[in-house]
Amino acid sequence: MASERSEVQVRPGAERDLEALTEIYNHYVRETAITFDTAIFTPEERRPWLLSHPEDGPHRLMVATDTASQEILGYATSSPYRPKPAYATSVETSVYVAPDSRRGGTPGRRGVGTLLYDALFGALAGEDVHRAYAGIAQPNEASTRLHARFGFRYVGTYREAGRKFGRYWDVAWYEKGL
Repeated sequence: MASERSEVQVRPGAERDLEALTEIYNHYVRETAITFDTAIFTPEERRPWLLSHPEDGPHRLMVATDTASQEILGYATSSPYRPKPAYATSVETSVYVAPDSRRGGTPGRRGVGTLLYDALFGALAGEDVHRAYAGIAQPNEASTRLHARFGFRYVGTYREAGRKFGRYWDVAWYEKGL
C-alpha cells in the first residue's frame, strides 16, 4: 500500500494551539537536556508564554501543521534576548519539533525545522531586529546543522551552564545578523 504524501503548512501560532504546543515542549522537558526546564507545564501555565508572541512585532510564534490532519508538527519562536531596553533589537530563537516528526518516518515531514525557520525569519524581515541568538545545549548536531544552514555563526560555549538529569551540560551560543 502506497503512503499518501502529506504537506506542511506554517502559520502564526494561536490560542487553539496551546495544548499541542505544551505537549511538544513537555516532551523535551521530560526526555532531553534541550531545555533546562525540569518540571512539566500545564497549558494554563504556558498561556503567558503563548500570549507573549503576537502575530506581529519582533517576538513571533510560528507553528507547522500537517495540512491534512491539522496535527501540530512543531513550532519556532523569536523571544526577547534579555529584558534590558538596549537589547530590544535582539531576539533569541528556538525550534521545537514534535518527536514523531523529527525522525522523517512520515512522508512529507522532513525539514519541519527548516520550514519553521524560513517562516520565522521571513516574518522578522520587516521588523526592527538587528541580531538573532540561539543557545544550543550540547551535544545537539541536528540543531547545530539547522542553525548553520540559516547563517548562524558560533560565538562561544558556556561550560556546564545547566544541571539536569544529574549531570552538567554545556550551551553553545550562535548569532545571526538580520
